[in-house]
Amino acid sequence: MTTVAAYAAPAAKAPLERTTIERREVGEFDVLIDIKFAGICHSDIHQAREGWGDAIFPMVPGHEIAGIVSAVGSGVTKFKVGDRVGVGCMVDSCRECENCRAGLEQYCLKGNVGTYNALDKNGEPTYGGYSEKIVVDENFTVRIPDGLSLDVAAPLLCAGITTYSPLRHWNAGPGKKVAVLGMGGLGHMAVKIAHAMGAEVTVLSQSLRKKDDGLKLGADHYHATSDPTTFEQLRGSFDLIVSTVSAPLDFGAFLSLLRPDGALVNVGAPEEPISFNLFSLISGRKTLAGSAIGGIRETQEMLEFCAEHGIGAEIELIGASEINDAYERVLGSDVRYRFVIDTATI
Repeated sequence: MTTVAAYAAPAAKAPLERTTIERREVGEFDVLIDIKFAGICHSDIHQAREGWGDAIFPMVPGHEIAGIVSAVGSGVTKFKVGDRVGVGCMVDSCRECENCRAGLEQYCLKGNVGTYNALDKNGEPTYGGYSEKIVVDENFTVRIPDGLSLDVAAPLLCAGITTYSPLRHWNAGPGKKVAVLGMGGLGHMAVKIAHAMGAEVTVLSQSLRKKDDGLKLGADHYHATSDPTTFEQLRGSFDLIVSTVSAPLDFGAFLSLLRPDGALVNVGAPEEPISFNLFSLISGRKTLAGSAIGGIRETQEMLEFCAEHGIGAEIELIGASEINDAYERVLGSDVRYRFVIDTATI
């Protein structure tokens, strides 16, 4: 075991504090990664504050990890010391079920192993990226292309793949009208990626406060959902709406914006249950769906796509001592658009 510094929540809703954790020894198929940058995802806050249910403490959050390989196990073939790599939301799965064999490890029928707030195959808790180092199986590690700086690449390991996967699955591209609901950490990535895919992109945000940013990042149109005329003007407009919002919505209103056979796909996960009238779906043969990150193969594909198109996250780099303040700022929508921790400060 190796002792490393980290920032952890000692209990639910408690401020994160500097501590030390134990990382396992590098196994035959493991890579040891010196973490350089770790993004702060809204999911980190949900879990550290038990918004999604009981959690494991102490908790070291962080599933947007970018770093450099510093050691490899004897059986590792995919990476070598010095490689630029990333780790996303999961570090293992059963690898045997139908979904895993299809490259959909995120939908493992036995449940994948989260990068943090989970138990590994030995029953030990997993600890995430708010730390100096991490040991990960090579099969759950991805290569960060040279064209991407590690700091702006880190958020791609969650925010990037979480939006790329549904855009790819629902065939966003030329001739498609795509709306992005919410202009935050996930939303700004959805705008960039959908634009690069060739879709006509509209941002639907509560206000016009970030309109200039949205248009600069690739949106063709920008509308305020607080304006009731928006729903009248845009009724029946979109082939696909990607909702990045982590709050309950009036789903009937947003489903009305879809064309026949359109889909409203949720990647944001509100803590509260939702309800809606089924006639919102029946009228137009519409789909209300969800999507969770992507498999390892698709995550690598996403990174290559982003490198090819010069896409990185818009970030605010912070020191580890600023994590608790950053959490409050995320909750107050006071970041454009992703906090990234310089882990050299841990």
